[in-house]
Amino acid sequence: MTEPTGWLATRWARLNGPQRVTGVDLARGLAVVGMLAAHLLAIDVLIDWGDPSTWIAVVDGRSSILFALLAGVSIGLTTGGATPIRGSGLASARLRLVVRAVLLWVLGLMLIVTGVPVYVILPAYAILFLLTLPFLSFGPRVLLPLAGALAVVMPFVQVVLETLPIWTAPGGGDLALAIGWHYPFPVWIAFVLAGLGVARAGIRRWSVQLWMLGAGVSLAVLGYGLGASSPGIAPWTSEPHSSGLFEVLGSGGFALAVLAACLLVCRTVLVWVVLPLRAVGAMPLTAYTAQLVAWAIIATIVLGRAGDLTGFRDLDPFGPMTLVLVATCTAWALLIGRGPLEWVLDVVSRLVPSGRPEPVRRDR
Repeated sequence: MTEPTGWLATRWARLNGPQRVTGVDLARGLAVVGMLAAHLLAIDVLIDWGDPSTWIAVVDGRSSILFALLAGVSIGLTTGGATPIRGSGLASARLRLVVRAVLLWVLGLMLIVTGVPVYVILPAYAILFLLTLPFLSFGPRVLLPLAGALAVVMPFVQVVLETLPIWTAPGGGDLALAIGWHYPFPVWIAFVLAGLGVARAGIRRWSVQLWMLGAGVSLAVLGYGLGASSPGIAPWTSEPHSSGLFEVLGSGGFALAVLAACLLVCRTVLVWVVLPLRAVGAMPLTAYTAQLVAWAIIATIVLGRAGDLTGFRDLDPFGPMTLVLVATCTAWALLIGRGPLEWVLDVVSRLVPSGRPEPVRRDR
């Protein structure tokens, strides 16, 4: 097969070539836009699947959980995919993930300092990256049951962790922001390991994608169904951002089903229709950071301070910001290539010497 030549041809191949898992890009694009909607739209209702007027609430909590699931998928794809690496190659991969985690944490702190009134997910992302390090060599037969076990157990542990006096002590609030405690890593590691597990299972395969869809829908029905009849008290609740058992099952299953649907959609001609969203998903860190920086600048100029959430929402910024974000990411991907922050992370992490990858058995 002839390699593409020329600037535009290579950029097109980078976004649409066989090396891209386009469905993952689409899911990441949806997650980024969903998080923007959760930030900028005043969502004051809980979702009722029988009432379409409440469906906008689907972005609340579920977008960030989808983001976490996709973090695991990305880690899996960059560390061997269905055939995890080991030996010196694994050691190098782990060190590169440490470098990425540090950079993400620093960037997260910088976004917090802007004063934008959101819970920045990047510090939690950084910690979750570090927590995956011991699991990179394992296959789906270990990772998926482990993710399931953590999903069931950790919501109960989280209730205990929330009562620790450290959170009410001086500086407790700042500590919570610095470690992304709104996205508590003791619970959310289940989503990341589930993503790592499906990447190890062979996420490009029809059978895996259909299995993901079935499993995701089943978990969503189970979690939300049980949550509808629960008292709404931790750790049993299914309410967004509660880290309750039924939210973990329901929203985790929802995220898995969305990812599977995106993978299946991108097997059809619709892959070209959703190219702008795929472009956003090809540079999620840049897109996420850009929306918060733009928010801080606009709010400071128009309202006098970045932290006026109600005032900023009253400007109805979601539509214009989303259009600009999608258009800019599409133009950047087609004309320039990799997102700027993705490029920085890649360049810095590649300063770590690469070892010789050694495959392991897939059924481990």
